Amino acid sequence: MSSETKPGRELTGRHVLAIFVGGFGLIIGVNLFMAYNAVSTFPGLEVSSSYADSQDYDLRREAQEALGWNASVAVDGDILTLTMVDDAGQPVAPAELNALLTRPTNQREDQLLELSRVNGAFTAPVQVSEGRWRLRLTGTARDGTDYRHNITFTLRE
Repeated sequence: MSSETKPGRELTGRHVLAIFVGGFGLIIGVNLFMAYNAVSTFPGLEVSSSYADSQDYDLRREAQEALGWNASVAVDGDILTLTMVDDAGQPVAPAELNALLTRPTNQREDQLLELSRVNGAFTAPVQVSEGRWRLRLTGTARDGTDYRHNITFTLRE
């Protein structure tokens, strides 16, 4: 038996070290890139003080449920239509209503909507693309009850 060796490069400790440093460097680089993108696109703030907001949450929720309002949203082209009705199916006319259209993970496309009343519903011009959206409604009923409601929906082309 003859022992033949192939001519070529020998795997040395330096080569193994370079492979490990390069591999872990790549993993750490990708993790840093993803962490930066996650932090820079998601605001993470829903309320300024979770504790203070939680103190009267049940009272606000019960008062809002007593209103009996049901809201739904539809988007046709560049027009968003918000329909709000009471338990009897009659259109609701809040004393004040604000609408913010957002992407759940990105603030760059947030749009404060200018709502107009048309045939018992609210409409607003929007600039939307395919994907998940959230309509954040805040307002006040005629009796002074605070109203907050989020509607999450998905647009498909």
